[in-house]
Amino acid sequence: MSVDDRQDDGPDVHRSSPTGPRIAPPRQPQQRDPPPRPASAPVWNAQPHPTPPGATFRPSIWSVIIFVLLLMSIVIPAYRDLSQPGAWEFWRERYVTASMTATVIADVDIDGSGRGRRALAINGKIGSASASWFRDRLNEARLSPGDAVLLSSQGGALDQAAIMGDVIRAQRLVTAVATADASGKLRAASCASACVLVYAGGETRYGIEGSRLGVHRFTTATQVSDPLAEAQRIQGMVLNYMTRMGVSSKIIEAMSQTSDIRWLSPKEALAMNLITRPAGRS
Repeated sequence: MSVDDRQDDGPDVHRSSPTGPRIAPPRQPQQRDPPPRPASAPVWNAQPHPTPPGATFRPSIWSVIIFVLLLMSIVIPAYRDLSQPGAWEFWRERYVTASMTATVIADVDIDGSGRGRRALAINGKIGSASASWFRDRLNEARLSPGDAVLLSSQGGALDQAAIMGDVIRAQRLVTAVATADASGKLRAASCASACVLVYAGGETRYGIEGSRLGVHRFTTATQVSDPLAEAQRIQGMVLNYMTRMGVSSKIIEAMSQTSDIRWLSPKEALAMNLITRPAGRS
């Protein structure tokens, strides 16, 4: 067998070397690329992209213009509303502090019959937002038809008083000029000026021994170009309201006679149908 025909199971030998046989270095295993990482696998060593030095957020001119326009659409109407006469007072009354206070009395005997009823006693000046305040207090008191609103007030905003009276009539409540303690015991009180409109809203209007009803000529608190026309408008509004509530037009005559408070006697209030249930009559 020739040399070329022999099988060589040993290491590869370079036979052309003049210095003799030489052993070839061992073969390195073939390196393969690592398997691809699943898309959901977390990247633990990911580094955030560095922000270039001095780079800042700069809104576009259009975004600035849009923001300014949106701001103006809110601020300008709000300014116009608050610039109206009485707007600041309304805001204060509605959201800061009310000029009236209210107390719920669980059991009040108004007519001396021994029949108790639930009552809401309100007192204080009728302010620019008292009608909204009054609705909220009525909802909280949960009065039923025939329950009472007790009044103690020197008056205030005429338009708010008329709304309060309409609310009382719509809920079929009765009214009386009085205050009450926690036990329901009544005490005499006064109701003057715009408060009389609230009192007139009662489906039944009770007279309380010692309580007083006062009227006077109504005027506007704001400057108007024609005071006479404004006075006639107010008088017409009050006459219309009192007529709807069943009160005689004679009350307008009593109001127009003086700018000071005129306290009506029980007899006068009865003749005008302002009081519909005198004190002590069940």
